Amino acid sequence: MKKITVGALLFSMMFAGVNAQSLKSPDGKFEMNFQLKQGVPYYNLKYNGATVVEDSKLGLRLFKDTSIKFASEIAKPEDAKFDLNNGFTKTDEKRDSKNETWKPVLGEKKNYINHYNELAVTLNQASTDRSIVVKFRLFNDGLGFRYEFPQQKNLNYFVIREEDSEIDFPTDMKAWWIVADYDSQEYKYQTTKVSEIPGKWESATDSNASQTLIKNAVQSPLMLKKEGKDPLYVNVAEAAVLNYPASHLEVDAQNFKFKTHLTADRQGAKGYIQTPSTTPWRTIIVSPKAEEVMDSKMLFNLNEPTKYTDTSYIHPTKYMGVWWEMIIGKSQWAYSTAENVHLGVTDFSKLTPNGKHAANNDKVKEYIDFAAENGFGGLLIEGWNIGWEDWFGHSKEFVFDFITPYPDFDIKMLNDYAHSKGIKLIMHHETSGSATNYERWADKAFQLMNKYGYDAVKSGYVGDIIPRGEHHYSQWTINHYYRIAEKANDYKIMLNSHESVRPTGESRTYPNYISAEAARGTEFEAFGGNNPDHQTILPFTRWMGGPMDYTPGIFQTKLDYYFPGDQRFVKTTLVKQLALYVVMYMPIQMAADLPENYKKHMDAFQFIKDVAADWDDTKILSAEPGDYIVTARKAKGTENWFVGGITDENKRDYTVDFSFLDKGKKYEATIYEDGKDADYINNPQSYNIYKKQITSKSKINFKMVRSGGFAISIKPVN
Repeated sequence: MKKITVGALLFSMMFAGVNAQSLKSPDGKFEMNFQLKQGVPYYNLKYNGATVVEDSKLGLRLFKDTSIKFASEIAKPEDAKFDLNNGFTKTDEKRDSKNETWKPVLGEKKNYINHYNELAVTLNQASTDRSIVVKFRLFNDGLGFRYEFPQQKNLNYFVIREEDSEIDFPTDMKAWWIVADYDSQEYKYQTTKVSEIPGKWESATDSNASQTLIKNAVQSPLMLKKEGKDPLYVNVAEAAVLNYPASHLEVDAQNFKFKTHLTADRQGAKGYIQTPSTTPWRTIIVSPKAEEVMDSKMLFNLNEPTKYTDTSYIHPTKYMGVWWEMIIGKSQWAYSTAENVHLGVTDFSKLTPNGKHAANNDKVKEYIDFAAENGFGGLLIEGWNIGWEDWFGHSKEFVFDFITPYPDFDIKMLNDYAHSKGIKLIMHHETSGSATNYERWADKAFQLMNKYGYDAVKSGYVGDIIPRGEHHYSQWTINHYYRIAEKANDYKIMLNSHESVRPTGESRTYPNYISAEAARGTEFEAFGGNNPDHQTILPFTRWMGGPMDYTPGIFQTKLDYYFPGDQRFVKTTLVKQLALYVVMYMPIQMAADLPENYKKHMDAFQFIKDVAADWDDTKILSAEPGDYIVTARKAKGTENWFVGGITDENKRDYTVDFSFLDKGKKYEATIYEDGKDADYINNPQSYNIYKKQITSKSKINFKMVRSGGFAISIKPVN
């Protein structure tokens, strides 16, 4: 526990209740209290009467004007008078509530419930005659709050130096975290006490294609657990990050406190604001059950409904791709041996082919054939367009044109061939971080997609952002991502971005932005490995705000199969790869391995063919971050259920209780389990498949091996 002096306690008691406002959740379990202490705004949060968040400061620091000059990011004492964090009096308060049910276009459930009580407190700063609103929404699963800036005489334009929203916890909790970075979330998760984060921080980093680290800070969503006889799980995140930078969390390890740290541009400015405006929501999800935290839809509820008039083109997609063989080094994205190409000048037909270009007509047709034979709807081909010879590491703005294929990629022929087999090709737009170039070409690129019947695109942002000086998570780039989403909607195209910002519930507003990467995905199994607990943490962190394109389904986990002596391997069993399709919600869902590897295990591949990509219902049966997750989902528009269970590096027994099934009905369960001799290191491809008739009264015990799992396909018996 933190040390509190008697004097400090008496001081806080003296001001308790002065200008205080209280708000309760609809079920009465949460209570949020807001108050001003000598003009400084504070809030706290209680759950069932116990303090979850102690009195925590609110406010923002501003630059003195909107003209940011060299070195103006260096704060001076006289600049403090421009801040919006003190000298306030309360001039108004408004209360509201809502209880609605809304339908996501794509989602984990058919309906999401948005039920909250709201308090909006208007604060006036007399010294500058400026007013802001602090708005709180209290749900049955936690708290969201944000700042609102009404248009007014003395607050029309301003630049944010920093947002200083604090979350002050009373105890030293267990934390699952990654290092803070303005440009990447592709790090391994660490598991420590909050107090131990600074000591572990340096060793928690590794290199990345674009990297701007923030020392002793972590990224959100951050998962926490108060351990003991009355455990409590807490998730700290943000929602609706629009026209604002993404935030990180500075760590005060001694006091178990976190403070917002916004992504800066090269001038040190965090946000350029024109009123009226609002910030994203800061969110705190709390429950005594890990399953309820993972099941929360608060971040989506805090986003606005979509303004799209037509969402009929948005659909779940199961796809394969010419991708994994390039990731592991068997093939290449580039067509030629050239090291310096000039788009519009270089004649690629006269260059010497490197002999390893994967996106060629013959290979793509082979992938189309296999995908079509096995019921997939899409095929992604990376490396189809010119420019890959010198695409990375040169800060090259005109790096791709997104419309010109390599000489060995016949775009019309391949699209005609794919369509004749019931396959739609999925476009690939790697930008190499050159967002300005992508915006310049977006209309032509999407027009090309419309011409050839593509309805989905995977975009990528590997490398430093152009305009130079911006970051992947700064305000300008955030706005870029959603400009592209809106542009894609104009052309009825679904968007799946990689190396972009993590989603924070925006798929409610931009439903065609169906997925993103923004975390360490399967590709890192070939780059440096993912720990066996990685997939048991991501659903509590990265997944809280929206789907991830994790690209699972690797059956040949040992890379020495391709390159004798290669020590790299995917740290899961084959069956765990199957279970990921249920544990991880992916409405655009990839079977990432090579067709040749699936052909050797067609009985196991059947689960990937059968599993749904969108759902009417989801039940988190059991979960503990960093240890295990067991999830059941009901396929959209059917009576079919799928269950997936995964574990970390530890063996684990788990008994599935099928009471979630309809009573009185009989079902046939096809069960995929780790073999008795399976092991993710020594024997990852050992598995057992069998069928069993079950009802809602049935229970089945599974023995998951190290980094193993189980998967179940359930269909009603007529």
